[in-house]
Amino acid sequence: MVMRRRQRGFTLIELMIVMSIIVILLGIAIPNYRNSIIRARESVLKDDLFTMRSVIDQYTLDKQKAPQSLDDLVSAGYLKSIPKDPMTNGTEWQTVQEDSLMSVDQQEPGIVDVHSTSNATASDGSTYSSW
Repeated sequence: MVMRRRQRGFTLIELMIVMSIIVILLGIAIPNYRNSIIRARESVLKDDLFTMRSVIDQYTLDKQKAPQSLDDLVSAGYLKSIPKDPMTNGTEWQTVQEDSLMSVDQQEPGIVDVHSTSNATASDGSTYSSW
């Protein structure tokens, strides 16, 4: 009597089912991952803008003149370095120069606001440069 050994392994159908499940899971995971990356960058941008705006106000009130450039904030010790814009990966920011004075003691006008240079659309439908 000759006994046959049964070959062990997966059938083609079993492999196709497993591959289909993997593709479905990847189809769900990749968009969620991309959205979380975008939300994280937007959060960093909001935090950087808040920090730079408050530092501009502090500089203006302390020095009684607005900074003429963002480099003034670094040289005066208000910032260690100009943060990178997470949307453009550059240190270029769109500054808003005003002629009006922020306080009674202020002697010179200068930068009063800062925005991202990216014109891309945010997750809320606005552009990053309008934040």
